Amino acid sequence: MQEFDIVLARKVLDSQPFSSLLGTRVMVFGDGEAELELDIRKDLQQQNGYLHGGVLAYAADNSMTFAAGSVLGPAVLTAGFSIQYMRPGTGRTLVARASVVHAGRRQATVRCDLFTVADDGTETLCAVAQGTVLPVSKPA
Repeated sequence: MQEFDIVLARKVLDSQPFSSLLGTRVMVFGDGEAELELDIRKDLQQQNGYLHGGVLAYAADNSMTFAAGSVLGPAVLTAGFSIQYMRPGTGRTLVARASVVHAGRRQATVRCDLFTVADDGTETLCAVAQGTVLPVSKPA
């Protein structure tokens, strides 16, 4: 991974208003991999005090497009994905680690593991997602 690549990925993420609202950060980008993280805050939790499933789905979706974009090019969109929630999200940080499982010219299949990180640094797998990302033409 080149330093230029992660700087560019951070600029792309910063240009996404929703990602800025959540405070998402790019930690790893390149060679078919991406890692995004965000702080778990009270305003991102559901009524039982767990991280909202929509936040987990957002992190999976966005990290998968970043991972796929590192091999397909920057103009990509998610065609679809599924997510399996395994444990409630608790802790201080959410980490979404995505990697391209297979990439062709017309699509990439990507997997994302979502972890919560406790105050002591312990990571707990709370969800797994898999999806398809497509390259798209930019509008004229």
